Amino acid sequence: MQCSAKVPLATRRGFSLVELSIVLVILGLLTGGILAGQSLIRASELRAVSAEYSRYVTAAQSFRDKYFSIPGDMNNATRFWGRLNGNADCITNSTAAVATPGACDGDGDGYLEQSTTNQSGEYFQFWRHLANAGLVEGTYSGLTGAAGTWDSVIGTNVPRSKMTNAGWGAGNWNGNAIRYAGDASNFSSDYGNLLILGATNPGTWATLPVLKAEEAWNIDTKLDDGLPGVGRVIGTTWSGCANGTSNTNYAATYQLNNSSVVCALYFTKAF
Repeated sequence: MQCSAKVPLATRRGFSLVELSIVLVILGLLTGGILAGQSLIRASELRAVSAEYSRYVTAAQSFRDKYFSIPGDMNNATRFWGRLNGNADCITNSTAAVATPGACDGDGDGYLEQSTTNQSGEYFQFWRHLANAGLVEGTYSGLTGAAGTWDSVIGTNVPRSKMTNAGWGAGNWNGNAIRYAGDASNFSSDYGNLLILGATNPGTWATLPVLKAEEAWNIDTKLDDGLPGVGRVIGTTWSGCANGTSNTNYAATYQLNNSSVVCALYFTKAF
C-alpha cells in the first residue's frame, strides 16, 4: 500500500494579510450598502405617508363635490350602488335591493359615527363609498372587524399604507361636540372628521405606534407646525411620542431622542 506524499510545511499557506483586508473591505461595503438601502426604503415610506394623506383628503373633497356629502355619512349611497346586504344594520333610505358593488347609507349629519361589532358603520363605509366612486384604489368591506366596534382590519376594511405595518382609518371623536376631552394617550383637541395612521390595534382604529418620534416630527413639520399636541397633525401618545406632562400640554415637543417606535398620527379636520 502506497502512502500519499505529505505536503512540505514550507509550501502550506493561508490567506495573506492583503487578501484578508480585501475580504473585510468587501464585507464592509456590503454591510454599508444594506444599511444605506434600508435608509432609502424608510425615507421612501415616509414620503409615501404625505402623498397618501393628500390623496385621501383630495378624494374626500372630490366625493363631496360630486355627491354633496361626506363619504360614509352619505344618506343616499344605496341609490347609486345598491344595498350591500340585507342586514338591519346596513341602513338604506331608498328601499334599494341588494346589488353589486353595494353600500350602506349614513345618516347625513356631517359626522362619521361608529358601528357595532361585525356590522356596518360610517367609519368603514367611508372607504367603501370612496372605492365605489372610483376615488381610491382597492375594495373595502364597509364592515367592522370581529374584535370590536371600531375594529380596523388593514387591507380589509381600511387601506394599507406603504409604511411598513401601517394602515389608515377615518372617524370622528367629538361628533357635534366642540372638542374631545383627551385621555391617558391622546391630547385633548378638536379633532373633527379625522384620518389616522398607525399599526393594527385589535378592537379599535389602527392607532398603535408605527413611527419613531423623529419620523413623526418630520411628517408633522412638512404638513403642519412640527408640534405633536396642536394643529392639523397630532401625535399620540403625549407621554412617549411627545415630551408631554398631560393631555393639555400643548407646548410639548416630539421626543426626538427616543429611538423607539412610539408614534401614530392623527390628521384632524381632514374632510
